[in-house]
Amino acid sequence: MRRYCFLLQVRPELLAEYRARHAAVWPDMLQALHESGWHRYSLFARDDGLLVGYVEADDLVQAQQAMAATEVNGRWQESMTKFFTGLDGRRPDEGFLLLDEVFNLDDQRARLERQTDDQARRTESPQS
Repeated sequence: MRRYCFLLQVRPELLAEYRARHAAVWPDMLQALHESGWHRYSLFARDDGLLVGYVEADDLVQAQQAMAATEVNGRWQESMTKFFTGLDGRRPDEGFLLLDEVFNLDDQRARLERQTDDQARRTESPQS
């Protein structure tokens, strides 16, 4: 499963309403996200409206395409459009500015453990 992080910009004057809408997302939207391959999906907002999203998916493009094919997503995106700036006519779910991951603690610890295990096996193996 790959990790994805993205940015969007919510209009600061609408941030309170945006937060309220996300406090009770429609049940059919939640189900569609789950069935479309969105996992561990979270949104974080700064007071100036900067929105940071995090999601895990096998393939984000496929997960987005699967969501785009649902009726509920069309309704949800239409209801969300007014909250965002900088979309240039795109729906909010098409306006993600994806960020590159530069560090992950779990990945680095796993790599270190594998290296340590490999070194231990080499020192335990009889040399020819």
